This record gives sequence, structure tokens and C-alpha cells, in this order.
Amino acid sequence: MQNSSLENAADYSDDFDFGAAPAGETCLNLTVPLEMAGQRLDAALAALLPDYSRSRLAGWIKEGAVAVDGKAARPKDKLIGGETLAVRVRERNETLAFTPEPMDLDIVYEDDSVMVLDKPAGLVVHPAAGNWSGTLLNGLLAYCPALQNVPRAGIVHRLDKDTSGLMVVAKTLAAQTDLVRQMQARSVKRIYRAVADGIVPFDGKIETLIGRDPHNRTKMAVVGFGGKEAVTHVKVLERYLAHSYIECALETGRTHQIRVHMREARHPLAGDPVYGNLRHPASDIVKTAVRGLGRQALHAYRLSFAHPQSGETMRFEAPLPADIHHLLSVLRLESGMDSPLSREAQWQAHAAAEEDDGWNEDDYDVETVYVRD
Repeated sequence: MQNSSLENAADYSDDFDFGAAPAGETCLNLTVPLEMAGQRLDAALAALLPDYSRSRLAGWIKEGAVAVDGKAARPKDKLIGGETLAVRVRERNETLAFTPEPMDLDIVYEDDSVMVLDKPAGLVVHPAAGNWSGTLLNGLLAYCPALQNVPRAGIVHRLDKDTSGLMVVAKTLAAQTDLVRQMQARSVKRIYRAVADGIVPFDGKIETLIGRDPHNRTKMAVVGFGGKEAVTHVKVLERYLAHSYIECALETGRTHQIRVHMREARHPLAGDPVYGNLRHPASDIVKTAVRGLGRQALHAYRLSFAHPQSGETMRFEAPLPADIHHLLSVLRLESGMDSPLSREAQWQAHAAAEEDDGWNEDDYDVETVYVRD
């Protein structure tokens, strides 16, 4: 008899006693069986909705997502039986993360197997804590609903939220499997362009282990052991009074790899809010341009890979976004690129800038391998 009462207690309905339910919530009306008289509200809900944990149900009550006879209630409130409970069943963030959301995507290339796009700065690639919606994944699901059948909506690799540039997305499971294999074999070529603090002295290779920063688990760092191999090839394109325009080719693809490597080489990326040096000496006009970025000056400029079906080598380039282009224009104008500084003058400017740059050499005690290619 009791089981029968519980089974009939829940009435799944679109009606809700205290306002319309927001997107992502299901509205339930429940009738409290008479045999539950004297029970606390949270205990009764646990019996009526056994698919949800007690902690989640208690959270919903505290958040005002549960009403008793149309009125707000507390977890410890006692029931007399026969009450109507209105419950907003809130889906987990992980479920809502895969909701299609229309957005403008800059598609560079597309066929039946792959899609190449130019991601803008500020767009999170994949849902995670703090960013359960409004991500590239949500936009991809809206643009191509078939991607619901591909893990991670076809995403093969990621870019940091504030890094702009090229990404490849697989449109089929077979294409994704092939591209992941290419990533693992390091045959996918990814070249970035960036602006770094200081004058980078020569082209070279940075080879370290990268892992979680032992002093701050939200950051990555060069570590002495326990990290993953990370290799970045650096090429200097232009040098200015106190900055350098560089090109970075990834041999591996670790989290924040270029940002961590350039920071460890004492040439962090301009504007980097996590790994950068906000006290790096520069003129007021350059400082204004750097602040105008609101992000690290890093752009995924070139991408190449073998097409998963044809095997043909596909190559793409994405022009620099306006904010980095503006910073370069300011740096070139200030350093007189029409009549370039001599190498001696550049090194003198570099030495002056390094005198009091606020750099703490004791932040890490790991030696960085930075050698000429």
C-alpha cells in the first residue's frame, strides 16, 4: 500500500506553483502521502525522489526550488500529509553543458569529415567548472547537430580561453580517431605567433617537464619531476625596444605550454594575466596597447594536418586579430622600424629594461633548457 502511494505521489507536469521554471529545469508536482505525516521535508523528498541524493534535494530546498502548498519551506519543516510539493528539478551542470547554443562561428574550411575554424579570444572551448554554457562546444552542437554523436562534439585539441586562432574539429568518429592519432604522433603542425616581453636573444628550443605548479594548483609550471615532456621551438620575427615578436612551433601540446615556457625563459607573453610580468618596463603608449589586449598576446596562426579521408596535407593560416595587430603597430612605430635600431642599440635598450623589471628569479628552482636550434 505504501509503495503504491509513493508511485502515485509524483505528477510530472509543465505547471509550476511559484513561477515558470528557467531553461534546464523540469517542473514536478508531488502529493505527500498521509503515511509520511510527521516526517521532515528533506526526508520525505528523499523517499519521493530516490534518484537524487539527499544533499542535492536539501540544496534545492535551501535555494527556493521547493515549495509546500505554494510557500517557501525549510529542510527541517515537518509535514502532516496531503500537502502539494512543487519542485524544480535542476539538471546537473555536466548535462546542461551539452545544450546547443547558436553563436557566430568563423568557419575557415569545412567538408564532410572536418571543420577548421578561427576561434576568437574570450571563447571557452569546452565546458568546465565556471563555464558550463556559452562555450565553443555549445556553438558546434547548434551549428552541426550531428556532432552530438561524436565525443566532445568533435573537438580534438583546445586553445586557452583568451588565445585566438585556428582549431580543427572532427565531424565524424572516424575523423576524430584519425586526428587524435595524428596528435599523438606529433604530425599535426601548430604554429603560434606572439608578443613577448624583452628582447628574445636567439631562435631556439625550450625543452622541459610541465606539470601543476606545486605552489598554486590552478597554474602550470616547469617542474623537476612528475611532469610531462614539453618542447617548444621559438623563432624571433622582430625585435623592438623592450618586446619581441615571435613564432612558436609546438612539438608537444601541454596545457599553457607556450605561456609557461616563455615565462620560464624570462620572456613572458605581453598581457598574460597569469604568467606575465605586469611591471615589465615600457612606454605609456605601449602599456596602454598591452592593457587594451585584456589577454595574453598569443594567436594560433598556422595549422596543418593530413586529411582523415584523403590523406592530403591541409594547411591553413589565420591573420592576426585586430588587438595583436594594433600592439605590433605601436611597437613598430615606437622602435622606428622604417629605420631599424642597430643590434647594439637594441641590446642596450634590453639591458635598461631588465634592470628593474620586478622579476623574481626564485619563483622556481628548475633549470630551463633553452638552446639554439
